[in-house]
Amino acid sequence: MRYFLEIAYNGKAYHGWQVQPNAISVQEVLERSLTLYLRQEVVVVAAGRTDTGVHAKQMWVHFDILANLDLDCPNSNFIYRLNKLLPLDIVAFQCLKVPQTAHARFDAVSRSYEYHIDLYKNPFSQGAAYLFTQFLDIDQMNQASEVLLEHSDFKCFSKSKTDVKTYNCDIKKAYWIKEGDSRLVFYITANRFLRNMVRAIVGTLIEIGLGKFPVSHIHTVIESKDRSVAGYSVPAHGLYLTEVSYLDAIFQQSYESQEKS
Repeated sequence: MRYFLEIAYNGKAYHGWQVQPNAISVQEVLERSLTLYLRQEVVVVAAGRTDTGVHAKQMWVHFDILANLDLDCPNSNFIYRLNKLLPLDIVAFQCLKVPQTAHARFDAVSRSYEYHIDLYKNPFSQGAAYLFTQFLDIDQMNQASEVLLEHSDFKCFSKSKTDVKTYNCDIKKAYWIKEGDSRLVFYITANRFLRNMVRAIVGTLIEIGLGKFPVSHIHTVIESKDRSVAGYSVPAHGLYLTEVSYLDAIFQQSYESQEKS
């Protein structure tokens, strides 16, 4: 039986999503908790991988087990019990039975991220936003953000050592919003993202916002296909995976199968 599980996590204590040989990861902790609860070895496949220190407000994973989880039963407390096993910085929201062919990574049609910047020192958002107190021209940064939608090859924003076959990404939206006087948030959605891509984009846009380069510089960066031409990689703790989207058909089949069972 295959299930989709929706989770969220604070990435501060973890060496990214993926299991690492000598460091703790979100995947390791989640698999250990599921294995303990279900009393069989569980391996999860995620919609994507987040780097060390990156957070997720929504992440979907799938896993296969031999038994059928009675999720529709009024007395079912699968999520409650799983959350009792998980640490406080990882939470499970819901679990859905899906067709055996459903895939958390390959069936995802888009991913959305936010990058949070504190414009003033805030003791309550340490580890949750990047403190940047220099003046930024948000209009210039938004003009440069719109340019991203005109391109598809983003090799310039990818880590050099990566095993991807293509650097093409279809960016659907990218823009900045100032929230109050002290918080600046970058929103971006695409069908897929490369390793370190969002953090490199934000670093490049910050350099434009500082007036180091004109808006047209973003064209130069992208067309160079060279990571060294792009801006610096901003700290991981300001980055959040906020949404992973799927076609409704996957979840519709889940509801139909549950109704028949």
